Amino acid sequence: MEIFFSDDICDARVRLDAEESGHCVRVLRHRPGDEISVIDGRGTLYRCALEIADAKGAEARVIKAQPGFGAHPYHLTMAVCPTKNIDRYEWFVEKATEIGVDVIAPVIGERSERRVLKTDRLRRLTLSAAKQSLKAAIPAVAEPQSVRDFILAAPEDALKMICYCFDDVERIPITDALRRTGSAAGKPVATRGFVNGRGPSDSLGGMSEAKVCGSSCLPAERPVVILIGPEGDFSPEEAALARERGWVPVSLGDSRLRTETAAVVATTAVYLSR
Repeated sequence: MEIFFSDDICDARVRLDAEESGHCVRVLRHRPGDEISVIDGRGTLYRCALEIADAKGAEARVIKAQPGFGAHPYHLTMAVCPTKNIDRYEWFVEKATEIGVDVIAPVIGERSERRVLKTDRLRRLTLSAAKQSLKAAIPAVAEPQSVRDFILAAPEDALKMICYCFDDVERIPITDALRRTGSAAGKPVATRGFVNGRGPSDSLGGMSEAKVCGSSCLPAERPVVILIGPEGDFSPEEAALARERGWVPVSLGDSRLRTETAAVVATTAVYLSR
């Protein structure tokens, strides 16, 4: 299934940017009358009929909108410290998107070796991975902030879990933490994707207008936030602050995992708990 992306959907018209248009018309050789599938990045898939097969600005007419295409029944934020080798972090971003995540929040710990991160490339990776894994919602990629600031700003109503290796505190398996709270089923919670830095607004005529709006509701009882530290783990002060603020220390098993592996394992645990 070929999927294209557009943030310009209005009045049942879809306009592809130059990159998507080139792929649609020049590479895949679509012609007027062909049916194409377009995601808005916020959760809706549009079945469209191509009308203008221009490699620099293709346009299509919406035939059918499918809200919640490829959605998952939870809201997950993965706050992960960037790795020294950026390729490993990009691998995590790609795989987490394929599995199912709503927000990727890079955080900088006191022991982080990488303290600068360019988020534009990460956003391009999430777009590619969302299309590849048949998802209409693209995860938001937040700008980097310190671990301390992230801990302090996390929502009070979320299930907040911190994965770290200290032995001075009792940790429970992440699967037990998820099971005890029933985090993967229940009432609807509003969520959103990320498209070119714009957030959602209203919905017009029952159709998400990706240029200015587009939100979806996925069933989840509590938002889930998981914090993964750098190669040198969290500092004792960061871990203590998290516990004071209600974060649950959790274990991902007996193996010693790299940062990016731990992040993918945690994402998978939430996905499989639904």
